[in-house]
Amino acid sequence: MTREDILDAAAQVFRQKGFHGASMADIAKALEVQKPSLYHHVKSKQEILLALLDRALGMLTDHIAVIAAQAIPADQKLRQMIRGYLSALSENADLTSVLLFEHRSLDKKTHTRHVPHRDSFEALWRDALNEGVRTKIFQLKDVNLTVRALMGVMNWTLTWYQPGGDKSIEQIADDYAEFMLKGMLKS
Repeated sequence: MTREDILDAAAQVFRQKGFHGASMADIAKALEVQKPSLYHHVKSKQEILLALLDRALGMLTDHIAVIAAQAIPADQKLRQMIRGYLSALSENADLTSVLLFEHRSLDKKTHTRHVPHRDSFEALWRDALNEGVRTKIFQLKDVNLTVRALMGVMNWTLTWYQPGGDKSIEQIADDYAEFMLKGMLKS
């Protein structure tokens, strides 16, 4: 049993039961080990949660940063970022669910440590939108609010999206991009 095995099992358990509903015994059961064996690798459920949040944010940041660094117009970049983000969410649903829905379970000290990582991730989106404003592709009154709205729409998708449903995650991403870029008003 490795630390990675523990994190994978914990992500599944936290997604199914929620952080507060899950116990170290549940994680040990998912790993088919005794609870004391877990404590050989980790100190607490908080430590596991922080490690999962760091892992998820690291993976998402690395993935989106590659797209954000491309020398393409901001609207094309935003479309690709939306597509890449939703694909990463759906392909890593256990891990990203923990990030999106369990981050509030961090204790105060650990939360303070987590916030800069979250802010760095959101900065990738702000930078893409600001680039669009600078190049006169986008007209936005409040870039920060736009980032939060975009994140809210995309993050909530994880609660209802079903692989093999009516639309693929790529189709949903394309629809979101179209909505975000063109709005609802008829041209």
